[in-house]
Amino acid sequence: MTTFHAALWIDHQSAQILQFDLEHVQAHTVKASSRHSRTHGSQVRTEHEFFAHVCDALEGIAEVLVLGPHTGLADFQHYAKKHRPATAQHIVAYQTSEQQSENQIIALARKFFLAHDRMEGRPTPS
Repeated sequence: MTTFHAALWIDHQSAQILQFDLEHVQAHTVKASSRHSRTHGSQVRTEHEFFAHVCDALEGIAEVLVLGPHTGLADFQHYAKKHRPATAQHIVAYQTSEQQSENQIIALARKFFLAHDRMEGRPTPS
């Protein structure tokens, strides 16, 4: 399925990527590693590995709305801008959000992109 938009709900443990068009939704989940190490900085490395997998999963998506709790959003935004600028260019907005059902996320994202695309002067692809 070729999709133009996606919603990403992310925190420090998991990411839910929902690619969608007017009729279809394709879901993909990325989980953070649960391995623990006493090595100094291993938590940061594990977080960066997780964020890298999320960025890999976003590859090829034209516009992404990122949702999640404030700290998860801030950390992912910082990682994307610093380590994955090509991915960061496709993120159109970050919005603080509690975890929601897949249907709630899709409804919110469709509403957002309808307004976003109109403001940008672009027709929403069908």
